[in-house]
Amino acid sequence: MEPGKASNRPAEKTTGKPPGKAPGKAESQLRKGVLEYCVLALMQDGPRYGVELLRELEQSGALATSQGTVYPLLSRLRRDELVETSWRESTSGPPRRYYELTDAGRAALAEFARIWPGFRDAVDHFLVPPQGRSESSGGER
Repeated sequence: MEPGKASNRPAEKTTGKPPGKAPGKAESQLRKGVLEYCVLALMQDGPRYGVELLRELEQSGALATSQGTVYPLLSRLRRDELVETSWRESTSGPPRRYYELTDAGRAALAEFARIWPGFRDAVDHFLVPPQGRSESSGGER
């Protein structure tokens, strides 16, 4: 493309972060690993529709994502019979598809909730130095 000429490429999607602050590899990989269970957790108190889930994830900061990520995830959760859907009329537009946990979805979420604390603690064990160990210890272990 010549300097000063407009590009015909579509604009890049925004992430809500300052320019140049796209998620790094570590953040992206962590998000991929837990997003499914966070979405299931958002449904534990009742059915939710897609945009509502996106807003909740966005409010968390680290889990903000796009429709292009959430809707395929919801479709997979439906195929895997972890959620079921129903259509409901909306007072502010067309009907909305609501997603609700199935018994299998509740079981998957309960399994994740059971495993998560031990997993988190194991990672923290490597990231957080034990109390009393100073940085000047030469890194011996």
